Amino acid sequence: QVQLVESGGELVQAGGSLRLSCAASGRTFSTYTMGWFRRAPGKEREFVAHINWSGSNTYYANSVKGRFTISRDNAKNTVYLQMNSLKPEDTAIYYCVSDSNFVAITRNPQYWGQGTQVTVSS
Repeated sequence: QVQLVESGGELVQAGGSLRLSCAASGRTFSTYTMGWFRRAPGKEREFVAHINWSGSNTYYANSVKGRFTISRDNAKNTVYLQMNSLKPEDTAIYYCVSDSNFVAITRNPQYWGQGTQVTVSS
């Protein structure tokens, strides 16, 4: 079982930066793929990024590629999402996710956090 708790969401101006954190519990953290999804108002949930267990492989949605960076610290059981050059369309609830499978996490992750709100003003 994996429990995920996000933090770091807040109101920021367009062009600004934020770093989201996700603290995970469970002895399997270091072996699991970790990622982020988001859900904007009135829209379907959207995959954002994921990172494999060692941090050697990452994958991003085209909408955030070049602006967002996912990383992890297995010693701290924490995964991060550095978000730069934020746009109003990045406004959403951001969810930390986890899965034992590097491919499956992009479709239907096993574990979800409660989410953290990111609001980007224009």
